[in-house]
Amino acid sequence: MTAPEVPATAAPETTRFAETREFLARVRQQVGEVVVGQEVVVERALIAMLTSGHLLLQGVPGLAKTLLVAAISKAIDLEFARIQFTIDLLPSDIVGSEILDQKTHEFRTHKGPIFTNLLLADEINRAAPKVQSALLEAMQERRVTIGNQNYPLPAPFLVIATQNPVEQAGTFELPEAQLDRFMLLHRLEYLSAEDEKEVLRRNMKLGVRREGKGAVARTEFDVLGEKLKGSAAMLVKAMEDVQEVHVSEAFLEHTIEIVNRTRKHPRLELGCSPRAGISLVKASRARALIWGRDYVLPEDLFALAEDVILHRIRLTYEAVAEGFTGPQVLQEILSETVQ
Repeated sequence: MTAPEVPATAAPETTRFAETREFLARVRQQVGEVVVGQEVVVERALIAMLTSGHLLLQGVPGLAKTLLVAAISKAIDLEFARIQFTIDLLPSDIVGSEILDQKTHEFRTHKGPIFTNLLLADEINRAAPKVQSALLEAMQERRVTIGNQNYPLPAPFLVIATQNPVEQAGTFELPEAQLDRFMLLHRLEYLSAEDEKEVLRRNMKLGVRREGKGAVARTEFDVLGEKLKGSAAMLVKAMEDVQEVHVSEAFLEHTIEIVNRTRKHPRLELGCSPRAGISLVKASRARALIWGRDYVLPEDLFALAEDVILHRIRLTYEAVAEGFTGPQVLQEILSETVQ
């Protein structure tokens, strides 16, 4: 979807937050050394990290979704865990469980992989709804319940989930309540011909890795940078700087107008919740910081609208029958907003 035309504002980079901008640039550079042609996806992941939001990546297999998350965790000193969602996955496989100790005859708590900073929920729509709901408490309240006890999750805590939009066999559609927990849903597309050629060039140079008497062909995961470009303390400082980015009253009014239009549009049976407006403002502040500004612009709002809004709206049956799509309706709403 193409955002409506917004007057370009030539704004010089602010001298504020220089240390944070340098940190974010180093992270993006290191991720770019491994992941080719996905600058927008890297930006969305950083926005989610800076705002304690959650990110859902939607795309066909092979677009480097898993590699991207692993590269970010390598660039920043964060604990990383990956869960492969399958039909037989249980909630206890995610949050943990109480185990009876045969020696002491007492129950002890075994914490699951969700106790990490950066959790990759791979192919989240392959798990049953009961398992998907196990993430709801963690994503919203940053805590989980095991037995009768509540356990806070590490800070920062971020869920980056992936799903394949094409394959439907053995999958479960994410309910609206869970989709609304994701600040951003970014839809990945195929690389350009030049970027894909660069991927092939890099892959040809990977070579093999010797293991004992044998060897195995190296992959992109083998060349993830081991040198940290930033620490968790730097990330916390960046999160604090996001809170200092100025948001004007006019920007808030535009945000409210867009959200309200989704609730009143005749072709939509489900509009955005208040969480959508909160997400738009938070994400816009983070994007402004990444682009070297200490204030938000309308271009931030329109650049992020698709990722924040599309997964929170639902077309009426009549609109679908008439051939309308979510991006078309959102484009109409955004065009009316800037008139």
